[in-house]
Amino acid sequence: MMQTKRPLARLAFQAGTFQRGARMLPEETAVALSYNGTTQAVMMATPAALEDFARGFTLTEGIAAPDEIDSITVVETDLGIDLQIWLRPEAEGRLAARRRTMAGPVGCGLCGIDSLEEAVRRLPPVTASALRLTPAQVFAAVGALPAQQPLHDATRAVHAAAFWTPAVGMVTSREDVGRHNALDKLAGATAGLALSAGAVVLTSRVSIDMVQKCAVMGAPVLIAVSAPTAHAVDMAEAAGITLIALARTDRFEVFTHPNRLISEESTHVA
Repeated sequence: MMQTKRPLARLAFQAGTFQRGARMLPEETAVALSYNGTTQAVMMATPAALEDFARGFTLTEGIAAPDEIDSITVVETDLGIDLQIWLRPEAEGRLAARRRTMAGPVGCGLCGIDSLEEAVRRLPPVTASALRLTPAQVFAAVGALPAQQPLHDATRAVHAAAFWTPAVGMVTSREDVGRHNALDKLAGATAGLALSAGAVVLTSRVSIDMVQKCAVMGAPVLIAVSAPTAHAVDMAEAAGITLIALARTDRFEVFTHPNRLISEESTHVA
């Protein structure tokens, strides 16, 4: 498997002097997502957790459910990586209707979508969740995120997406140079888990497509360390998702569905 990072020479200027040295930088590789023999998307991504990426992208882009995937094969080529995904017959019609071809820069989540309706698609609301979080639990989720970012620690140039629950704490996380890719990898890694029991935690800003992916995943709470766009707030409200942003270990802001936040005192009331 390809490397996820490598050191490159650089010249640093600090305290009035230049110093030669090396900086560890993340790799980004062209990753093609091919369905039933036809390439549907090409993304620049970190070459790690690629089966999770294939499974999660297939789910969050509305192509097929995880149980409609027959097989995933990771094929390395001279130009990049081809994720060869074979779908069951019941998903083939949906694949044909999707008609998405991507060739976009890192972080671009809507490149190639062929209709405005698809870009702002409304999704069934995430309502089947009894999850309630205290402020201390939100702080705990945010505080657990740095320990899940080894590639970021080495490079300072990648995003992370994680799943946290009050019962377990940090369940799992994925990293990638693209924030959408990191979330798709998380979606693939958590396929089959009850995401209604916890929160998705992001290192990135929250755009409308990130909210759409969380809605498809069935996550009732989305926590981000950066800010959302205005349209993302509208989408989270419509999707029934509690959107918490600008989150740190001592503060956060709630933009939608604050009913899932409860005071510390409430947890002690019989």
